[in-house]
Amino acid sequence: MRRFFLILAIFAVAMNLCVSAQATNSEAAERDARVAAISKTLRCVVCQNQSIYDSNAPLAEDMRRLVEKRVAAGDSDDEVRDYLRERYGDYVLMTPPLQSNTLLLWLGPLVLLLLAGTWFVVRVRRKTVIDTADDLSDDDRARAHAALFGDKDDAS
Repeated sequence: MRRFFLILAIFAVAMNLCVSAQATNSEAAERDARVAAISKTLRCVVCQNQSIYDSNAPLAEDMRRLVEKRVAAGDSDDEVRDYLRERYGDYVLMTPPLQSNTLLLWLGPLVLLLLAGTWFVVRVRRKTVIDTADDLSDDDRARAHAALFGDKDDAS
C-alpha cells in the first residue's frame, strides 16, 4: 500500500510540474507577443521609417531589450511607449500624436485632396465644349471627310 501512495505522490508532483511549465510557457509566449506588438509601433531612431521590430540596427536591438525589460517589470503597453517617447521624443512613435505641431502632418493630405478636387471641379466647369462642326466650311468639311475616310474623289 505504501508503494501505491508513493507512486501516486510522484505522479501528482510530476503532473504539477507539467502544469506549471505550461503556464510558464504561455506567460512567456504572451509576453513575447506583447513585446512584438509594442516594438511594431516604435520607430528605430537610426533607420529610415522602420520599426524596431523590423530593424537590425544595434540601437534597435537595445530598444527591443528595453521594451522587453519594461514589459517584464509589469509596465502596460502605453507606459512602455510613454517611457520611450520621453527618452527619444515623438519621433520614436510610428503614429505621431495629434498636437498643434503635427496638425499639418495629419491634415495636410486632406487639405491637398480638397484643393485638388476643387481645382478639378472648377477646371471641368470652365471647360466649354467647342462644336467644330459649325465653324467649318463645306470645303473644309469635305477635306476632313477625305482625310478620315480616304475618299480622294470628294477632296478634289
